[in-house]
Amino acid sequence: MLSREENELLTRVGPGTPMGQLMRRYWMPVLFSHQLEKPDGEPMRVRVLCEDLVAFRDSQGRIGLIDEACPHRTASMFFGRNEECGLRCVYHGIKFDVEGNCVDVPCLPPGTPENQISAVKKNMKIKAYPCEEAGGVIWAYMGPQELRPELPDLEWMRVGDDQKFPSRHIQECNWLQGLEGGYDAPHLTFLHSGTAEESRRIVPSFYEVVPMDFGFVVGTGRDFGGDEIMWNINVMAMPFHKIISSQPHAAHMWMPIDDENTMLYSIDFQPERPFTEEELARSREFHGIHTENFPGTDVATMNKENDYLIDRELQASGHSYTGMRGLGIQDCAVQESMGPIADRTKEHLLIGDSAIAQIRKLLLQTLKDMEAGKPLPGTDPSSFRGVRSARYEAPRGTVFLDEVDDRIRVSVDA
Repeated sequence: MLSREENELLTRVGPGTPMGQLMRRYWMPVLFSHQLEKPDGEPMRVRVLCEDLVAFRDSQGRIGLIDEACPHRTASMFFGRNEECGLRCVYHGIKFDVEGNCVDVPCLPPGTPENQISAVKKNMKIKAYPCEEAGGVIWAYMGPQELRPELPDLEWMRVGDDQKFPSRHIQECNWLQGLEGGYDAPHLTFLHSGTAEESRRIVPSFYEVVPMDFGFVVGTGRDFGGDEIMWNINVMAMPFHKIISSQPHAAHMWMPIDDENTMLYSIDFQPERPFTEEELARSREFHGIHTENFPGTDVATMNKENDYLIDRELQASGHSYTGMRGLGIQDCAVQESMGPIADRTKEHLLIGDSAIAQIRKLLLQTLKDMEAGKPLPGTDPSSFRGVRSARYEAPRGTVFLDEVDDRIRVSVDA
């Protein structure tokens, strides 16, 4: 278990908090590119790491991510006019570009000397974060510019649009609950299955957690009594990425909105070929990791307010352990049920929770490394370039550590 102080340390992500500072050393996914589809289109509100921001695509197609509050009178820039390479506040017409520079102050009296106008513009700069687009995602870097790393280089970011199916939705809980839930290996055989009897037969027999320079990998081995062990490998890349052992391949990102809400990005992808219609249908019908949202929102139709539309008859039938439809909804239900921020002082971890213990150990150590000025895991994209999850059979007695590196790496062009 974690102490109360450690729990606070890992879950609070606002400006000035240790975990907030750590998160700001990595690139954060803030929107899908298609959500800012065209130049001079509608701005969008973005809340990330407890900061209220506004995103827009300017006349040249560049992405701006600026403070929602105009520095003049703090009116919301969400209502701004996106025009001629800048976002103009509708309150007094003051305009800012994607770098946060004030480029026009039309509310100054006619005849104001140019040097005074220049001084006002210089002092009126709005907070802005650099953004880049890759993999169909808009990424923002919110940390010190002198420490700005390269963009992450995950396999799903390299494939074409016809080779992936992305979605996102809001989880009503702290980001760490989502991340830990993603590496809770035993739950897969219960939460997402039919009956307890079926699940007991396939509970993993072996658990391996191997630290890597980008995070760690988790191996779960199932012993069915034959000559071989069935291994699943899932990959954790700092600070909140998961590469999932599944077919099709899949990935998650648990991006902190604030201390009590998380934006969960979910991506199904095929590295070598386009999706088939059958595969797309499964993703679109929300049988896997994706959730159905209310139109035009990131809010799942099955949510805490309506008890995730749990069907008790379905639960009693033996066809669904939970009576809730969809893996993503099942995960959200249990993670959100712990409260906005789980009290980890009440836990009793078991052997199957080894990856959860490793997550906490890694994060706490990384906070110490940041304070000491040491390199941070996962900030060098080459460390996890070509890394993917894996499923394979290995002869009984094979040492997991001897094989893991070869199993998770594939050759890619630099």
